[in-house]
Amino acid sequence: MHSVVLCGPSGSRIDLRIPASVSSVRFQRNSKRRLAREIAATTTAHTFVGWLRNFGQQESKMQNFSELSISPSLKERLTAARFSTPTPVQAAAIPQALEGKDVIATAQTGTGKTLAFLIPVMEKLSAQRAAGIAALVLVPTRELAMQVVAQYDALSNKQTKPATLVVGGLPEGRQLDAIRRGARLVVATPGRLEDYLERRLVSLTGVTLLVLDEADRMLDMGFLPAIRRIVGNIPRERQTLCFSATMEGAVTKLMRDYTRNPVRLSFGSTMKPSENVQLRAFEVADGEKPELLYGLVNNESGRCLIFSRTKRGTERIAKNLNRQGINAAMIHGDRSQSQRTAALAGFQRGQYRVLVATDVAARGIHVPDIAHVINYDLPDVAENFIHRVGRTGRAGERGVASTLFVREQRTELFQLERALGIRMERASLNGESFENSAHARRPGTERIPAISGPRMIPLPGEFLQAQMEN
Repeated sequence: MHSVVLCGPSGSRIDLRIPASVSSVRFQRNSKRRLAREIAATTTAHTFVGWLRNFGQQESKMQNFSELSISPSLKERLTAARFSTPTPVQAAAIPQALEGKDVIATAQTGTGKTLAFLIPVMEKLSAQRAAGIAALVLVPTRELAMQVVAQYDALSNKQTKPATLVVGGLPEGRQLDAIRRGARLVVATPGRLEDYLERRLVSLTGVTLLVLDEADRMLDMGFLPAIRRIVGNIPRERQTLCFSATMEGAVTKLMRDYTRNPVRLSFGSTMKPSENVQLRAFEVADGEKPELLYGLVNNESGRCLIFSRTKRGTERIAKNLNRQGINAAMIHGDRSQSQRTAALAGFQRGQYRVLVATDVAARGIHVPDIAHVINYDLPDVAENFIHRVGRTGRAGERGVASTLFVREQRTELFQLERALGIRMERASLNGESFENSAHARRPGTERIPAISGPRMIPLPGEFLQAQMEN
C-alpha cells in the first residue's frame, strides 16, 4: 500500500491510500510532486481519486496504426497518407478514445494532437448513420479550423461526409448551407458558433463527441463564456476529448466540468523547450540586428521562421530580406485572411524560404522542414518563447532556435532563462561559442552540444493560428 498526502486550495489535507497493484504510478518523490501540482486545484476527495485512478494510463504498446481497432478503410487511408508510426500522444490517446472514454491530454506542441482526435472522430462517424451534427471540434482560430478540416479531408474517401467550417472571416451563407445539407462534423471557432446558436441557425442536440483543441489558447483569447454557452446546448451524455499545451487554473476547472472519469495523459514538460532544439543567443550591438539576421538566414539551410514583437517590425524585416534577395513572406494581424493564407501556402510550397510573424502565429504553425527559428525580438512573456521555438525540433527531429538581444537586454535574457529553467548557448555568427566570456557565462552552466542531422518531417496535429494580435 502506497500513501500520498495532497493539499487542496483551501488548505484541506487528504491522505490517499494507494494499492500496490497500481504499478503504473511510480510513487517516488518527483511523481508525488507532479501529481500534487496537477490536481491541487480540485476540491473533493472524489475528484482526487478519479484523477489518480487514471494517472499513469498514458503508456501504450501500440507501435503502428495498423494495430488500431478501426475500420479497414480508415487503416488504408492512413497508410496511403504515409502515417504508420504513432507519436506517444497518439499511441496513448487514440485507443482510449476509441473505447469511448473521455480523454484529457497535455503535451508540448508538435506531438500530433490533431490526428489523436481525428482518428476517433472519423471512426465514430463511420459507425453512426443518424442525420445531423454528431461531432463538434472547437478550436481558437479560423486558420487552425481550416487546417484541421484539410487534415480531415486528406484522410477522407468518397463515402466520408465532408467536414463543415463554422468560422468568422468567411462567407456565412456557404457555412449554413453545408450544415443544412446534413453536416456530420463541424469544426468551429467559439465566437461564430455561439452567434449561430443565438440566432437559432444550428442545433447541437445530436452531438455525441466533443473535442476541445488548444483549450488553453481558447481561454487566453476570452472564449470561456462562449464555450460554456455552446456546451450547454450539447447533450450531457457524450464523449469529450480535451487537448491543451498547458493545464493550469481555469483550464483545469473547464476540464473537470466537462469530462467524466477522464483518462489523464501528460507527456513531458509543457513549460520547457523540446530537448531536440539547440538554443542559441547572440548579443548584438544596436543597429546591427539586420546584418546578423541576414547572416543567420544564409548560414542555415531549410526553411526559417522569424518572430518579431510588432506588426511594423514584421513588415520591416520581411522587406529588408526581400531587398537582399531572400524570398520572405509575413503574417500579422493587419494582413487580410487571403494574404495570410497565401503567405503560409507559399512558405509551405517553398516559394518563400522565410516567414516573418508576430507571436500570434507561434502556436500551431505546421510546416515541414522548419530548420531554424529566430527570435529577432525577445518575447514579451516566457510562454511565448516556448511556442516560438516549438515550431522546430518536432516529432523527435532536431532544430535550432536563435535569439537576438542587445547589451541592455542581458538581464531580461537571464530572467527568461531562469523562468524556464534553461540555459541558451552564447554564440557568434561564425559558429564559435563565447560561453566562457565574463559577461556571458554563469557558474554551473553547461554548453548545449551542436546539433546535426535531419531537421524535421511532416507531422499532423499543429497548424497556423493567427487571429489575435497584441
